[in-house]
Amino acid sequence: MSGLIGKKVGMTSIFDENGKNVPCTVIEAGPCVVTQVRTEEVDGYNALQLGFDDKAEKRAIKAEIGHFKKAGTSPKKKVVEFQGFEGEYKLGDTVGVDVFVEGEFVDVVGTSKGKGFQGVVKRHGFGGVGQATHGQHNRLRAPGSIGAASYPARVFKGMKMAGRMGGDKVTAQNLKVLKVVPEKNLLVVKGCVPGHKNAYVTIKRWE
Repeated sequence: MSGLIGKKVGMTSIFDENGKNVPCTVIEAGPCVVTQVRTEEVDGYNALQLGFDDKAEKRAIKAEIGHFKKAGTSPKKKVVEFQGFEGEYKLGDTVGVDVFVEGEFVDVVGTSKGKGFQGVVKRHGFGGVGQATHGQHNRLRAPGSIGAASYPARVFKGMKMAGRMGGDKVTAQNLKVLKVVPEKNLLVVKGCVPGHKNAYVTIKRWE
């Protein structure tokens, strides 16, 4: 599966050919630089390592500087490996948003927004207690019982409870590509993608 590294610009909406208002996400996809070429003979598989978004050289370690210098490019903030690229690529080549076409479907991988410590209603969708009568005090959003009695006398692993929420790797699958703007390196996909504005995302195209 080939793909690109991008940055979430934000959400908007556009009208389709039927006049329907469609919510969509704008992604700055590429241009990405080929920073390493994996081959069957050397690595046991074929893949391309792509780099995106320049990093100041003073903020890169020597190993990074040497790695990117082989590709003839500056250090990059985000590096991802992709398999399934068609055609021949060599170190230093640039891959742009034109690898995608309008109408195809892609998967977008990102990190969800961090929500901090949340209760079970927000974190797991618990309904809470519906009634507030008959002496009900302040337990409307409580999780209820979390275990048994003297046996097994413990809480089972995996019990849905309050805790930190968000900040997880999330994949939004089968998003339709509504528009490709090569001159501005923009990709418009239907629906929402994980992450905050300016968050890095990986767009994967299934072959």
